[in-house]
Amino acid sequence: MSKLKVAIGSNATPEVAARLAADEALDVTYDADLYIPWRYAGNWPRPTDAPQRTPEQQKRFMSQLREAEVIFGLPDESATLLHEVVDGNDNLRWLHTMAAGGGGQVRGAKLSDEQLNQITFTTSAGAHAEELAEFAVFGALAGAKDLPRSQADQRNHVWGGRWLPRHLHELTVVIVAMGEIGRACVRVFDALGTKRIIGVNRSPFELPGVEAHTVDSLLTAAAEADVLINCLPAAVGTEKLISAEVLAATKPGCVIVSVGRGTCIDEDALIVGLKNGHLGYAALDVVAHEPLDPASELWDLPNVLITPHNMALSLRQPEQVIDLFLENAHAYIEGRPMRNVMNKQLFY
Repeated sequence: MSKLKVAIGSNATPEVAARLAADEALDVTYDADLYIPWRYAGNWPRPTDAPQRTPEQQKRFMSQLREAEVIFGLPDESATLLHEVVDGNDNLRWLHTMAAGGGGQVRGAKLSDEQLNQITFTTSAGAHAEELAEFAVFGALAGAKDLPRSQADQRNHVWGGRWLPRHLHELTVVIVAMGEIGRACVRVFDALGTKRIIGVNRSPFELPGVEAHTVDSLLTAAAEADVLINCLPAAVGTEKLISAEVLAATKPGCVIVSVGRGTCIDEDALIVGLKNGHLGYAALDVVAHEPLDPASELWDLPNVLITPHNMALSLRQPEQVIDLFLENAHAYIEGRPMRNVMNKQLFY
């Protein structure tokens, strides 16, 4: 049987390519000069990391993508380039995204229904879940313990007055979206003795220790939130789902943690809530438009922590993504169901 012809679309190291090529079922195309070196181990690329190729190199890169049946990684993490590749490749049947929320990028490519039907899209959902759950706990605790106050007193050499910190065993945590990241959040918050965990999801679900709500009752769930965690993907119906009304419904001093997609929170309303004191703290690994505009008020608010969409990165992540891809490659070859298949109507 002929091998599965695979091109690498996303920035990859020779080690990643070698791991893929070691599978005897795959015919992997990889020219190292078409990609840029990783800055550190586990450095999957962002759109701002796109290689600067010569015209000849770009032509060669596009030729490889247009001849492949399978593409590992969204081409240069660019929705525009994905559209161009699909237009020139009638044989493309499967594309795997590095991102857990790769559906948003696919949606941005504005492919026709015919093109969407031609291709199976899978994502790396789950490969980042434990890391992002750790950040969710970090953000929740930083807000509950009023970390900015302690840091300000320390900088000013002030042995501050006593105040009452909050503790997870007293708090209700509301997790919006119960995919792999949301479920990982449940595990760690439950293990730390969180008083009450509420999960909100598009479709009904059951999970031990979690009070289950659907998005129709998001406002009801938000009204119970001491901590609200955004794990939403950039999918149909999720833009600003955590709206001004939802943010206003939370308990005074609510801590907001965002590890899904920044577009799912009404950022203007978030800023208002943080400034007027209704929201106590926000830990944001994602924002609505990345990189964050230097003029954004979020940079200077004392009760905000911003990290540049990198809290999912880890030394183990490349191996996890490759393992998932290879598992799916053999399922694809054998005609078995694949994991993390994107819903082409909802794009997640």
